[in-house]
Amino acid sequence: MTEHQHRARPRKPSPAREAQEAKILAAAEEAFAHLGYHGVSLEAIAERAGLSKQNLLYYFPSKESLYHQVIRNTLDLWIEKMALLEQEGDSPRAMLENYIRGKLEMSRSRPNGSKVFANEIISGASHLQEYMRNNLLPQLDSDIALVRSWIAEGLMDPIDPEHLFFTIWASTQTYADFSTQIVMALDKETLDEEDFQRAGDFLVHVILKGTGLLERES
Repeated sequence: MTEHQHRARPRKPSPAREAQEAKILAAAEEAFAHLGYHGVSLEAIAERAGLSKQNLLYYFPSKESLYHQVIRNTLDLWIEKMALLEQEGDSPRAMLENYIRGKLEMSRSRPNGSKVFANEIISGASHLQEYMRNNLLPQLDSDIALVRSWIAEGLMDPIDPEHLFFTIWASTQTYADFSTQIVMALDKETLDEEDFQRAGDFLVHVILKGTGLLERES
């Protein structure tokens, strides 16, 4: 390695900096989820994080850069955790069930991130289009190819793979994005672990039955 290459290598952030950035991002995620991009100020996010605005700007130079990082973190987590090919299981049925339950778990554990992402998509994804094309779509293409291979092998019904994933995304994310509507309909204050278990059981049954996987592997 040359001296120039040694100098050019980026330094890994210190644990203290990573912890502070995580604290800021958590505060920003909550603020953007409830107030939207235009409804929240850097001062409000800094206050949530227990910092001054100047201290926050040391870590993130603008509200836009902070917003970009929040939605990219959510998308990166989905891509990392939700690749169909990476799901545990030795059959399409097991892998697809784990995918559905994993996506629902993301809505349970990271509802604010899901809401920020949903708001961005609803408003036209102006901050995210290029990032989605370069990161989300290649993963989706790989997952669609896997489903098509299962169909070609006669392991599941000849369904439309794209709409299979659209259905899974919509049905699992609704428990985060529209949680207010769901708790009102269920006459509860908040969704608990049992609610998500019931939702998962229902979605797995309906989707696996709709793809023919229940009949083929029963």
